[in-house]
Amino acid sequence: MTRFKEKTVLVTGAASGIGLATARRFLDEGARVVMLDNDEAKLKDAAGGLPQERVLVHVGDTADKATATAAVQATVERFGGLDILINNAGVATEGDIMNTSEEDFERVMAVNVGGYFHMAKAAMPELVKTRGAIVMTSSVSGLGGDWELFAYNTSKGAVSNMVRAMAMDAAKDGVRVNAVNPSFTDTGMTQDMMAKPELIAEFKKRMPLGAPEDPEGIAAAMAFLASEDARLITGVNLPVDAGLRASNGQPHQ
Repeated sequence: MTRFKEKTVLVTGAASGIGLATARRFLDEGARVVMLDNDEAKLKDAAGGLPQERVLVHVGDTADKATATAAVQATVERFGGLDILINNAGVATEGDIMNTSEEDFERVMAVNVGGYFHMAKAAMPELVKTRGAIVMTSSVSGLGGDWELFAYNTSKGAVSNMVRAMAMDAAKDGVRVNAVNPSFTDTGMTQDMMAKPELIAEFKKRMPLGAPEDPEGIAAAMAFLASEDARLITGVNLPVDAGLRASNGQPHQ
């Protein structure tokens, strides 16, 4: 498919996991892609085998407003505009409220919420020009709670409602805003979970289509929400969770 030919996409957290899979998906569909991450070595390695004439690498921390401003400016200078923003960069820390330090809480909120705010605000003037779209990575943890993930759950709950509020305001300018809400996905952030067969078995009991999810499957859903095929969809938190939320919570008989 070439749904994104002549379109420009900016992907945050693009050095690995869902971000890298999403960057590759848009490139496969003809887009020009700006890959933004704070890990310079990993980002350059990830981008090395991609079509360089359609790729721009930008290094920075999305929690910093200056990164967002510079990334959008670099995008416009290189490719002439911006059509799609993929807000994906994120961090997590474990612990309940008693075991979550102020520093950890503030960092999670700064990246997962503040970073999405900075990127969307910097990108919006360009997206208005192109009547573009924003797709954010929220989580099933933004639709319901987890044990021992207080800061992460708080941040993703904020993202899920940020999407709704932003979608309502941006619709008048023809900009759509949606989110994907994955469950347990095989990424760098979940490698400790991937090393626990008993935990994977428990997820498989709750996810009818199987666990863990693959980043490419999440990227496919993002591409759909960013495409003209989803032109009437905005303000949606789409569970891409292998059927996790289809259950009412009762155990398998």
